[in-house]
Amino acid sequence: MPTIQTLYDAILNGNAKAAKEITQTSLAAGANPQALVDDTMIPAMNEVGRRYEANEYFVPELLIAARAMKASLELIRPLLSARGAEPVGRVVIGTVQGDLHDIGKNLVGAMLEGAGFEVIDLGVDVSPEKFINAAREKKATLVALSALLTTTMHSMKAVMEKLKESGMRGNVKVMIGGAPVTQKYADEIGADGYSSNANAAVALARKLLAA
Repeated sequence: MPTIQTLYDAILNGNAKAAKEITQTSLAAGANPQALVDDTMIPAMNEVGRRYEANEYFVPELLIAARAMKASLELIRPLLSARGAEPVGRVVIGTVQGDLHDIGKNLVGAMLEGAGFEVIDLGVDVSPEKFINAAREKKATLVALSALLTTTMHSMKAVMEKLKESGMRGNVKVMIGGAPVTQKYADEIGADGYSSNANAAVALARKLLAA
């Protein structure tokens, strides 16, 4: 049976094929799927985040590490669901209406998954109504909004307004991010937090849900 360290290293090095094979072999040998997530996958992605903050890793390394983690998670998630295991939190994420950029959003989503969150990715050009409906249906604890264009930032405000109108604002935390977005803008529209990068977004999500 492969060691925990081999799966850790496969994720850290972005080797998706190895990560999947090691996970398959470990599960077949009776490994606890929750333990694989808690003791190996989350620590590996935490280390990826640390290296990114230290400028030892850059966006390409984050992306391939996240891809490796997702390869393992695809095998583990159905087993966790069958056991009734609860994620750290449920996050509805998407790029706001009018904006078709998704690299930053995809990276944040992958890092959140690696941290143990269940991520419901709505894609790009997402209307306020779609965010609200998904948050309600999935019983989300967090909504994450992304925008890369200054011309689409107003859509973030529209989502905040719809959340209030729907009566759901008190049930979910909202975090926003993207190149033109700032903490000042988050404060202006009443969002709960702002993050400038994917690793910081994970820390923020944990902080918001712990509050």
